[in-house]
Amino acid sequence: MSIGRDASLVRQAAERLASGPTHTLDLARDVLGLAGHDGAASAAVFQLLGADPRFMVDARGVWTLDSTPTPFGAPLSDVRFAVVDVETTGQASWGEHRIIEIAIVEVQGGEIVDEYQTLVNPGMGIPRMIVGLTGITPAMVAQAPYFDHVASEVESRLAGRVFVAHNATFDWSFVSAELLRASGDVPAVSKLCTVRMCRRLVPQLRHRNLDVVSRHFGIDIHDRHRAYGDALATARVFLRLLDEVSGRGIEDFATLEWYLKRRRLQKRFDPQQYSLELPGYRRRRR
Repeated sequence: MSIGRDASLVRQAAERLASGPTHTLDLARDVLGLAGHDGAASAAVFQLLGADPRFMVDARGVWTLDSTPTPFGAPLSDVRFAVVDVETTGQASWGEHRIIEIAIVEVQGGEIVDEYQTLVNPGMGIPRMIVGLTGITPAMVAQAPYFDHVASEVESRLAGRVFVAHNATFDWSFVSAELLRASGDVPAVSKLCTVRMCRRLVPQLRHRNLDVVSRHFGIDIHDRHRAYGDALATARVFLRLLDEVSGRGIEDFATLEWYLKRRRLQKRFDPQQYSLELPGYRRRRR
């Protein structure tokens, strides 16, 4: 199911439940347009709504709406995401180390819509280990702009977007430190980490480095350990993770944040646990 389709169905379910408690089979018919086998129709409802904290179901199979856990936020299809990767002279963002390359790939509406990349002159030497890992040499960055010269461009590409990275803590620590040095200010942005998303959405993966995750989704990484190559691969992984999110019936950013922070078990459809019939309930025949 596409993000847009799930978004529409979840909101339709919320609108239906706003008028009062509704049985699973009524939701299947009125929202999903499903009739026929009761078990299959009910399972489809659980797949759509089961992970969403706002939709509650009792042992009789009756659903209610509760927006207390988290209100509906912006549909994921409308949110702009800035997928970022940086190459640096070392690991310590607040110490002596600096960014030597940055790439930003913008994702919106389920597709890549814009890209930006640049080498950065760190104003210092590049350790031999980093040269060996990235292939970025002192000669390559000698004529590159200092971060001060690209700070406004970077900030404009992050403002109003959700910051996404594979190990977002690392990339954000460097980007925010460089922006603070350059302008004395850091934009307030929400952040998503694709490592954390994989941990929650693809738990069968024992390792979650970019090579393993990309291979799992059948994504080739061109120019590994270069900012653009890694950012592009991360963006493609992120799009696949959004498909996983959509398949769990999560259609807005507020619920996605909730889902990634909580470890609440997903409600699953068990035909032995939930009654398909209520006293006085009669399934409409077609």
